[in-house]
Amino acid sequence: MDLTTLRDLYDRQLRLGARPDGPGARVERDGPVVRQTGPAHGWNGVLWSGLGPDDADAAIAAQIRHYASAGHRTFEWKAYGHDRPADLPARLEAAGFTAEDRETLMVAEAAALSVPGELPEGVELREVTDAAGVALLVRVREQAFGTDGSDLGRRLIDQLADAPDSFAAVVALHDGEPVSAARLELPPDSDFAGLCGGGTVEAWRGRGIYRALVAHRARVAAARGYRYLQVDARDTSRPILRRLGFEALTTTTPYIHEAGAGV
Repeated sequence: MDLTTLRDLYDRQLRLGARPDGPGARVERDGPVVRQTGPAHGWNGVLWSGLGPDDADAAIAAQIRHYASAGHRTFEWKAYGHDRPADLPARLEAAGFTAEDRETLMVAEAAALSVPGELPEGVELREVTDAAGVALLVRVREQAFGTDGSDLGRRLIDQLADAPDSFAAVVALHDGEPVSAARLELPPDSDFAGLCGGGTVEAWRGRGIYRALVAHRARVAAARGYRYLQVDARDTSRPILRRLGFEALTTTTPYIHEAGAGV
């Protein structure tokens, strides 16, 4: 893969040409900024920006005003390592944003990863197709990451009702108990399907479930006609993904703005 060309394709399709990721969301272009605005339990934030040193601060301030006027207490500016100006992170922090952990945007060809992974004995996969499946997935997320999954649960219920083909999700069960879960975002008119939400409860880590869920989602993506898988990889998953054949395109850092910050 020509990684520079692939990164440019990613930017064009999933950032500049982004589609709403759920019911009630809309993607808007505000001059040099592409953003998503939606319900409070959805993802709200800046997807792409083409800023220079002379207009960056004004564009940042405009987004803060926009989300405040829309009634959102928080929103995210998703900054990539190749975004300009080079001091964009410092400008965001000066405007009241707080950086979360940096991740690595990694990609691989879906067909190359679709070989079935081996699950531990007694573990089976179940597709998420209803509210009961969403509840199992949310339980895994909360146990694996220690975060509240109620907003995620609401988003997935909305998607199942209004756009069931926009994602796929799977839960790994042992004796009926959820031990791991993962999602696959399936944006329309794109070469990239997105791995997200992969998590395993602590007692089941290191047994190959994560790799098996990557392979499962790769088969789904390839069957749906997607050429590439992309993922924002944490430090914990990056070595596993690299061994599976993923390559790094750039880094991405969520910058979070809370209402009242920087004003």
